[in-house]
Amino acid sequence: MNNEGEQWHWQEPETAWKGVGIYHITLVVSSRKPILGDLVIPDNDPEQAHVVLSAFGEEIKDCIKTIPNYHPEIQILALRMMPDHVHFILHVRRKMQIGIKAAVRGFWQAAKTIGRAYTSSIDPNGIRDNEQRVDPVFSEKPFIRPMSRKGQLQSMIRYVQMNPQRLATKRLKPGYFYVQHGVEIGERSYEAIGNIKLLQVERIKPVHVRRTMVDEAEHGADQRLLDYKNSCVLAARKGSVMVSPFISEHERAVLDVLLKEKHSIIYIADNGFGQYFKPSDALFDAVADGRLLILSPWTYDSRKKHVTRAECVEMNKMAEEIASSSIVPNGIRDN
Repeated sequence: MNNEGEQWHWQEPETAWKGVGIYHITLVVSSRKPILGDLVIPDNDPEQAHVVLSAFGEEIKDCIKTIPNYHPEIQILALRMMPDHVHFILHVRRKMQIGIKAAVRGFWQAAKTIGRAYTSSIDPNGIRDNEQRVDPVFSEKPFIRPMSRKGQLQSMIRYVQMNPQRLATKRLKPGYFYVQHGVEIGERSYEAIGNIKLLQVERIKPVHVRRTMVDEAEHGADQRLLDYKNSCVLAARKGSVMVSPFISEHERAVLDVLLKEKHSIIYIADNGFGQYFKPSDALFDAVADGRLLILSPWTYDSRKKHVTRAECVEMNKMAEEIASSSIVPNGIRDN
């Protein structure tokens, strides 16, 4: 395992991280051991899913709740304990002397101290005490995401709160959330999550708002843009599967309607899927219902933050290819 100094590389090391803001923090237990608690799914109903914390998990939770005692600038807006990881959202209400990174590091060290007081090992039946040290608890790199976009906070709070329900859904419907590799469409190979049978439907249509439409709308002639967006929704209502990376705000507006009306969608992503990837918000529900397929021609890159113009152009080209392809893709797995 890397030494402690090597673990603490943050997402944006050039940023001071001392200012007022809202931050989403995720900490993952070493080797994903479920030492913090157990997921319970009453009657196999994801809506009733919840995590029953172990005594160790309760101590970690209490430790998180003490963060404002040491840093009065911080308010905890949301906290969700999962069996093998923790999400919490912090509001820094005024400039800090040490910064949010040091505050989270302080909690990490406190959790490490708590871990030294416990011993555990994981077997298929849960936790057996007095066999193996848990030191440190969170040995993987912490993830901190500053929030800056309108509406992002409420979406993130919902994401944090819904974690048990989403994990339960993944366990009950593993097929749709299984990452498939080597899905070949035409000359390209993709990673995929979701209902791959959407590639076999008779009608697949791309959603691609052209720059000329946007330019016209910006000069007051928006009818062609409105007609095109409406035509995409109408095509979906008639049974077409709509495919797009949904990059522009106008394409995302179409996506919002498609999701709200529960139409079938093929979504092209600009990054691959990590081992514990799960879609957020409405995309998650669409995957679970078999209404969504997410494709990416790239392998997962944890360092990736922004999509380039060249990638945008390429993804739109992929959507056109998928819509026009008559080739049945290889590597289809029944769900």
